Parts: sequence; structure tokens; C-alpha cells
Amino acid sequence: MDFIMYKQIISTFSPRHFLPLYSGFTLVELMITVSITSILIGIAVPNYSSFICKLRVNNEISELNRLLLIARNTAINNRQTVTLCHLDESGKCDTNWHQQLSVFIDTNANKIYEPNLNEYILRVKSKIKTTDKLHYGIGRTGVIYAATGRLAGWGSNGTFRYCPLNYQNFNRGIRVATSGRLYITTDTDHDGKDEDRNGKELTCR
Repeated sequence: MDFIMYKQIISTFSPRHFLPLYSGFTLVELMITVSITSILIGIAVPNYSSFICKLRVNNEISELNRLLLIARNTAINNRQTVTLCHLDESGKCDTNWHQQLSVFIDTNANKIYEPNLNEYILRVKSKIKTTDKLHYGIGRTGVIYAATGRLAGWGSNGTFRYCPLNYQNFNRGIRVATSGRLYITTDTDHDGKDEDRNGKELTCR
């Protein structure tokens, strides 16, 4: 009797009782899964790229805004002339705004970094992504802040325009007024694109 019960117990827990009814996908199920996955990837990838681009532009604008604020505040607090620009190999300001930008004490406001005159660099900003653009006015080579916090010299005021490649809707900018104050562009007409103070969409042509 005990032997018969033992066989029944062993038979009950035999591996065949634990085998699934189905194993793997059928061809139709696999095709449906692949199709759904492809659709989801097709939707997600462009949205992710747009998100990353918008985040990059916002970060660059915020960093540039901070750099300008540092230049202005230092000029006011130290009662010195401060310049923001890209310095070429000879230490002169040029129009390559997409490259590394420097904020430095510019005692004679000549847009030339001259350490021998006790001028020194306060802060630098790394260059932007190679495919993006950063323009400032037409032929503008620097932003010079006087000790009053106002812009010094002719041609310092203007609008910084940051334009990422293939994402014109994300163009953003910073208006630098003659007073030295800064105005970050906004989407005033709610069309998904930033406009300048004249209501025109920002471009980097």
C-alpha cells in the first residue's frame, strides 16, 4: 500500500506536470511584436532628439546669460572696464562667438587681453556644439561693460542668437541693451518659436 502511494506522489510531481502549454512566440505574434516595437522607436527617437536639443539650447543660453551677468557685475563692483568676447591667438577679440568665450578685465577698453597691464581673465565658457551657431549683431567683436554697468564704446549692444542645426523652432537669444541690461527672448505669440523685441522670429543668417 505504501509503495503504491509513493508511486502516485512521484507521478504527481513528475516534470511533465510543470511543462508549459506553449513555448516561445508564434510567427504572427513575433511579427506583431516587431511592428509595435518599430512604431514605438519611430515615435520615441525624434522626440528624444528634440528634447536633448532643446535642453542643450536652454543650457547654452543660461550659461551665456550668467557670463554676461558676471561681466557686468564685476565692472560695477570693481569699478573697472570688463569685456566679453572670443580671444584669438594674439589675445584680440574677434567675431568667432561659437568658440570659447572669455570675460576679462580690459583696463583700456580696447578689446585686447593684455596681461602686462594687469588685465586678467575672470571666467571662460566652452565653445558650443560644432553644428550649432551663435551670432552677435553684424561684425560685433565684443561686449564691453563700463564701470557704471552700461555698455562702453560703439557697437557693443545687440542680440545674441543661438541656432541649433535642423531645429529652427528652438532658436533662442539674449538682447544686450545699451544700459547693460539683459533680456532673454521668449515666445511672445505662443507659436512655439522665440521672437526678438520687435516681434520677429530669431534667425542666424
